[in-house]
Amino acid sequence: MINWSAIDTVLLDMDGTLLDLAFDNYFWQTHVPMQYAKKAGISNAEGFAKVAQWTNAHYGTLNWYSLAFWSKELDMDLATLKYDLAHQVALRPGAEDFLQALNDAGKQVVLVTNADPLALDIKMEATGLEPYFHDLISSHTHGAAKESASFWPSLRLQMSFDNPSTLFVDDNLHVLQAAEDFGIAHLASIRQPDSGLPARPDTQPYFGIRHFNEIMP
Repeated sequence: MINWSAIDTVLLDMDGTLLDLAFDNYFWQTHVPMQYAKKAGISNAEGFAKVAQWTNAHYGTLNWYSLAFWSKELDMDLATLKYDLAHQVALRPGAEDFLQALNDAGKQVVLVTNADPLALDIKMEATGLEPYFHDLISSHTHGAAKESASFWPSLRLQMSFDNPSTLFVDDNLHVLQAAEDFGIAHLASIRQPDSGLPARPDTQPYFGIRHFNEIMP
């Protein structure tokens, strides 16, 4: 459970936390490989294998999350591809009500994402969520992904928050571990980041959320 009286700041991930990860999983695992295969004149299976091999080699780094990097690597305009599909971006259950409740409760609400600034802009335009946040922060502006220990001290320099009174919610367990190592006291994980996949078992090391209605302040 979450003791809201002890929390002043709420840091929220975007993809897989507030937004259904089904969109990005489809984009990166199906749409991009198919478009690459078409461009390269190879089979879809070869396209899937090549893109997966390249992207997995950069997992957990800023490159893995960068539209500009992969546009260069694949020689494709991924920003346009993502923008063309942006109407498929969907909120996770209860996300907007949760954001409204946090604002009503007077919490400092900050989006902290590994998405690059261009992808962040596309998602905010598609969802209209920007007014709920006191700030929008992309890890790309800090030169390190949220999985990295160097990200969190850099974030502290950008914004004011106290570890004992901060809640951080993310779907990535490696990111949550980095936040825990930095000393953030309240941590929660999303059990079903992708609505098309089964929920994770409630045996993971962090308090698990399936629906934001479970933790309304």
